[in-house]
Amino acid sequence: MDWDLVRSSLGPLFGGLVTGTLPLTAATFALGLVIAVVVALMRLSGNWLVSAPARAYVSVIRGTPLLLQLFIVFFGLPSLGITLDPWPSAIIALSLNVGAYASEAVRGAILAVPRGQWEAAMTVGMGRVTTLRRVVLPQAARIAVPSLSNTLISLVKDTSLVSVILVTELLRKAQEIAAPSFAFFTLYGVAAVYYWVVCLVLSFGQTRLETKLSRHVAV
Repeated sequence: MDWDLVRSSLGPLFGGLVTGTLPLTAATFALGLVIAVVVALMRLSGNWLVSAPARAYVSVIRGTPLLLQLFIVFFGLPSLGITLDPWPSAIIALSLNVGAYASEAVRGAILAVPRGQWEAAMTVGMGRVTTLRRVVLPQAARIAVPSLSNTLISLVKDTSLVSVILVTELLRKAQEIAAPSFAFFTLYGVAAVYYWVVCLVLSFGQTRLETKLSRHVAV
């Protein structure tokens, strides 16, 4: 292994992580969560006109590869007269993907909140929206933490796919550095370590958060 190449690549690869992978992960996860909550509430609606589009969206996104979704947004939309730069394309595709998967976690968490919580809130005069906002969603958020944390960790790795639409993140930076020397094994190995470390940190944070939240649960 060329250790000089490894040492010289650590900085540029870290830059790709900090300026590409992490911001993309944060932006798409935040937008994906907003989409997830909206879609989950739509799916729980008793109105077929509201729940059907949400079901269709989840089915389509979960039933097609993320790479294909990226291609459709970046390469397909221009044929319809909609041209997007690589970054907006990546954010849109990843957010829609996260929103579909996370919506199932949010929906399941809402359904896991005991029905008695709704009835108790209604008894003290809370409306449906107020009950949802003050009583149900806070409890559902705690229940959904493990699933949403796993979604976040998966998202960190999924961001590597956006290199195919010319977004400069960790993997694309590794490709650029490796190209002149053909040291792909070495540079991809270093990139893998960076991904692994980030996922370890997120897993540790997930454990700490779950432990903290469990203290507020009555036994």
